Amino acid sequence: MNILVAEPLAAAGIELFRSQPGWNVIVSSPKEYAQHLAEADALLVRSAVQVTGEVLEKAPKLRVIGRAGVGVDNVDLDAATRAGVLVMNTPGGNAISVAEHTLALMLAMARHIPQATNSMRAARWEKKKLMGSELRGKTLGVIGLGSIGREVVKRARPFEMKIVAYDPYVTTGIAQDLGAELVDLPALYAASDYITLHVAATPETTGMLSADAFARMKPGVRIVNCARGELIDENALAEALKSGKVGGAALDVYSVEPPPADYPPFQFDSVFATPHIGGSTEEAQEIVGVRIAEQVVEYLNSGVAINAVNMPAISPEQYRVLGPYVTLADHLGNFAAHLAGANPRTVSITYCGKIAESNTNLLRSAAVAGILARSTNRRANVVNALGIARDRGWNIEERHDKRSVHTDSIRIDIEADAGTTSVEGAVVLDKPRLLHVDGIYCEAALSGFLIYMRNLDVPGVIGHVGSVLGRNRINIANFSLGRREETAPGEVADAVAVVSTDGLVPEEVLAQLRDNPAVKLARAVEF
Repeated sequence: MNILVAEPLAAAGIELFRSQPGWNVIVSSPKEYAQHLAEADALLVRSAVQVTGEVLEKAPKLRVIGRAGVGVDNVDLDAATRAGVLVMNTPGGNAISVAEHTLALMLAMARHIPQATNSMRAARWEKKKLMGSELRGKTLGVIGLGSIGREVVKRARPFEMKIVAYDPYVTTGIAQDLGAELVDLPALYAASDYITLHVAATPETTGMLSADAFARMKPGVRIVNCARGELIDENALAEALKSGKVGGAALDVYSVEPPPADYPPFQFDSVFATPHIGGSTEEAQEIVGVRIAEQVVEYLNSGVAINAVNMPAISPEQYRVLGPYVTLADHLGNFAAHLAGANPRTVSITYCGKIAESNTNLLRSAAVAGILARSTNRRANVVNALGIARDRGWNIEERHDKRSVHTDSIRIDIEADAGTTSVEGAVVLDKPRLLHVDGIYCEAALSGFLIYMRNLDVPGVIGHVGSVLGRNRINIANFSLGRREETAPGEVADAVAVVSTDGLVPEEVLAQLRDNPAVKLARAVEF
C-alpha cells in the first residue's frame, strides 16, 4: 500500500501510516508529488495541491483522497466520484481554534487592545481615552450553531454573556442544551451587542449582513466574522461604521483574499483584521493531521468511510436499480427544504410500491442529503448526511408501503416548529418528477431552475407571474399548477405553482411576485 503525502502533515499522522504492516509512505511536496501518482493508493493533501481530473487520470490505483482540513474546493469531487475515488476531510478539527480566535477578537474590541498597543509604542499614555467595556452582561448573537458556533457559545457563557442564536436548521432543544435562546434574525439583530457569524457561504447567506440588516441592529453593535468573507456586504459595513451604527468590526475572512489595499472597512480605526488565521494553530494542525491519517487507515483496512464528502462506489447492478430513485430522493429533499419552515425536528420518508421492497438505506441518506444541501457548506451525501442530521437533533423516520397501488414513489414529510411540509415524487422516464405538494397534485420536473409559489386560487395570479417575469426578462420554460380540491363552501382554495425558468430567479424578483396579496410564498430552487 503506497501512501502519498503531497503536503506537510503532522508527524504523528505520518507515523500512523508507517506503523501499518506493508505500507510505504512517500513524503513529497506540491511541486514534486505528481511523479509518484502512478503508484499511489492514497493521496494526502491540504489546500495547495489542486486535485483535478487530469491529476486523477495519472493515479489509476488511487482509492482515497484525504484532505487535512475542512474545505475541499481544491478537489474535483465529480471527477473523483467518476474515478471511484473516495474523498474525505476532517470537519470540526479546527473548531476550537476558530472559536477561541472569535473570543479573542471580541475581547480585543471590548478593551481596545490594538489601539492601546499602538499608543504605547508611540510613547503615549492614553489611559482615559482607552476606557473599555466588559463582556459580562452583554448579549452575543451567534448566527449558525454548527461545530464552531457551538464552541463559541460554550466559551462565551463563562463571561456571563446572554446568548441568542439563529440557525433554522437545528432544533430548539439543541440550542437550549447549549444555553442559547433560539430566535429569528430580526430579533437577533435587535438584541445583540456583539454578532458573530458561523455559517456557510450559500446563495441565501451571501451578503446577509446588508444595509438592511445593519439598520435593524443596535447602535454601536460590534461584528465578528471568522467564517466567510462573502457573508458581509463590505460596502454596507463601511457605511454602517461611518454612521456609527456599527461600533467596531473584527474580520478574519474577506470576499477576496488577500483583500485589496482600498478594502472599504480598512479606513476605520475601529476595524481589526487578521489574515484568515482563525484555524491556524499548532493544535488544530496536529488534530486534523492525525484525524485524516486515522480515517484513511480505517478506510483502507476495513472499508469504513468516515467524513466522506462524495458518493461511495457501488456496483453497476445496484446503481442500475437504485440510481434514478437516489436522484429522486435527493432532488425531492432539496425541494422540500426550500418549502419547509425553520427548525425541523423530524424527517419522515415513505416509499410506496415496489421500491418499498428494496434496501432503502441509500435512498434515506440521499433524501436527507438533499434536505441538508440548502444549509451547509459540508457536501452532504449518502455517507455523511445522517451524521450531520443527527448533530442537528433531527429524528429520521422511514415507512415502507409495499401494498400501495400508486406508482412507485417517495414521499418526504418535514415536521418543523411551524408545521409539516409534505412532498411526493416519482421517476418518469428515468427523470425525477414532483407529484404532490402538501396533498395538492402538481406535476413538474425536479431539475434546472424552479420557482415554487403558494397562493390563493383567485383570478390574476398567473397573469401577475407572467408580467413580473416578463418585465425582468426571465423566460418561462414550463408552468405547472395545482389547487386543493376539497374546500368549505365559500372558502377560497389554496393553490400551488411550479414555474420552470431558464435561470435562477433572484430574490428581488421573488419579492415582486410576493407583492400580489394572493401570493403567500415564492421561493427559487436550483438543482
